[in-house]
Amino acid sequence: MLGIDPFSLALILAGLMILLWITEWIPVYLTALLPILFGAPLGLLSPKDLASCYGDANIFLFFGGFVLALGLEKWGVHEQIARRIIAVVGDQKSKILLGFILSTGLISMWISNTATALMMLPMAVAVIEAMPIPHRESRFSALLMLSVAYAANIGGIGTLIGSPPNTQMASILAENFHIQVSFFDWMKIGLPLAILLLLLMYLYFHYLLGAERKDVHDLHFHTLPWSKPQKRVLWIFSVVATLWIFREPFVNLTGIPYRDENAAILGALALFLLPSGEGKQTLLKWSDTEKLPWGILLLFGGGLALAAMLEKNGILQSLSEHFDFAKGINPVLLIVLLTTLAIFISEVLSNLAMVTVFIPIVGVFAQQTQTPLFPLAMALTLGASLAFMMPVGTPPNAIVFGSGYLKIKQMVRIGFVLNLISLILISLFIVLLQ
Repeated sequence: MLGIDPFSLALILAGLMILLWITEWIPVYLTALLPILFGAPLGLLSPKDLASCYGDANIFLFFGGFVLALGLEKWGVHEQIARRIIAVVGDQKSKILLGFILSTGLISMWISNTATALMMLPMAVAVIEAMPIPHRESRFSALLMLSVAYAANIGGIGTLIGSPPNTQMASILAENFHIQVSFFDWMKIGLPLAILLLLLMYLYFHYLLGAERKDVHDLHFHTLPWSKPQKRVLWIFSVVATLWIFREPFVNLTGIPYRDENAAILGALALFLLPSGEGKQTLLKWSDTEKLPWGILLLFGGGLALAAMLEKNGILQSLSEHFDFAKGINPVLLIVLLTTLAIFISEVLSNLAMVTVFIPIVGVFAQQTQTPLFPLAMALTLGASLAFMMPVGTPPNAIVFGSGYLKIKQMVRIGFVLNLISLILISLFIVLLQ
């Protein structure tokens, strides 16, 4: 085709996609469609390969998760949770920080970290603007903003649907390397790591508050009774989460071989079918899905198609040869190296793009050296979501930086310390829990 061998064509197309993802000259979701436009005509992927990538099971898992999140947001369940946590912790500045860290982190485990940051930011701004004007540029204000961004990042690693790179990694491992990552497989490492990181972040912020930590600031965040729709959405969500977490025992008990995406779709359908308890309307209408981030689903498909194209045309095999230096490295040191690479590259490169590009390369390297792939993939993926220094590191970082209450030097200085803490903890958790 065009007198150019498939290897070179695939390399050119891959380079173009990565360049467009980094520069965002066109919307990143449109870039994800380039494999459909060029893959089959150039002989890089078959139509069946493309259908498999854009119709991957994990895309439907994330779709179901998006619909559940939409139900939570529509009926204000997320705000109920946040208000109740903040009401419990108290009105000292240090306790307000704890409330925002806990509520943001908890919600981000189940709603995308980007959506969580967007939801929590107005609440944080409201707290700051309720303070006397001379106090609005205090250390507390900056730390409150950072608590929203950083807790959203950390909470996103707690579950498989918490952040797009998590599901992308699981999809690539299943599609390219026949390794299935269940919801529970992820949570065994991600959940305890997220909880410990949230705790350490709070202790670090508590230290940084200095003399402000004992100041009192009455939020007037009163809790409201649960409405019927909120209770029903919460019940559906709880059932789906239970099916995710305890899938293997349920399968063994019932003999029904359901998968994580089946539970997600079941919950999504229930939201469209069950009445809200207020009038004749159901909990969700199809028009509500206009708010769904459909582009993310295309982005997943494009990432999987890119990985499949690189693998099928020998590029991954060639790139993996550059990892020869790592063949003699101790496995623990290799995990530390990959985690460091992921954290600091993600400061300037999209975490989703980082996972999409590097997981397949590391996968081929693991196959060649007979190294267990799952720990290496987890190191890369967890590190990709825990970039705290730069506004472009993760979407929550960018959202919060845009509030105007932060200076970049504050994010860099505080974020660098959290990067180091994350590096140490990720390495320890993967080595000890794999």
